Amino acid sequence: MTALDFLSLYSLTDVFAVVVIIAAWLAVGWRIENPRPERPSVSMLMAEYRREWLRHMIERDNRIFDAQTLGTLRGATSFFASSTMIAIGGVAALLGNSEQLRGVATDLGVAEASASRASDVYWEVKLCLIAFFLVNAFLKFVWSNRLFGYCGVLMGAVPNGTDDPRAMPRAMKAAEINVYGARGFNRGLRSIYFALAATGWFLGPWGLIVATALTCGVLWRREFASDSRAMLLRREDP
Repeated sequence: MTALDFLSLYSLTDVFAVVVIIAAWLAVGWRIENPRPERPSVSMLMAEYRREWLRHMIERDNRIFDAQTLGTLRGATSFFASSTMIAIGGVAALLGNSEQLRGVATDLGVAEASASRASDVYWEVKLCLIAFFLVNAFLKFVWSNRLFGYCGVLMGAVPNGTDDPRAMPRAMKAAEINVYGARGFNRGLRSIYFALAATGWFLGPWGLIVATALTCGVLWRREFASDSRAMLLRREDP
């Protein structure tokens, strides 16, 4: 198949839809991580609580609670990394058996009748878009897991006692590494969201655009207009 044959499989609307989902993925992630100061996202609010957690850690002689909390965070990254690997394996299996996808699309009435539109390459490229987001999610979860491991080492290196001049600086180092780990975890979750949105392409380019818009709406609401955000912003004065 030549390059022209390959390009002829897709319309300009298909290309536009792919550009839209990639741009939306990048834009939503940037806005969540760089919100306006007067309207912080849930991720930014939780980052401050992570720093507060590790500030208070140096006041505890027994840090079992802190170790358990960090272990829970690492467990979540391991779970999602494993789940993403399974999903990648499923997509890889479909790449070699795209006839099933054509059958489903035909049942839904969205498959094109022409031979070129029924080409294996036509469907495999759509699977590659899903695989792109899943692979990115896997890499983010693995890196997040490693950063939480670094955080654990730094927490262990924090001296006992608030009078030690090294205690607070090391606790703050651990806090920032913890924040970086959470940022990687959140990026992995967003990639999973957009991997799900990418399945909308099987319904056609407009299906992909609609799925992208819905995904952006869900992410925006959870970060900027959710009940959990309102609770985090609630004043703590007596």
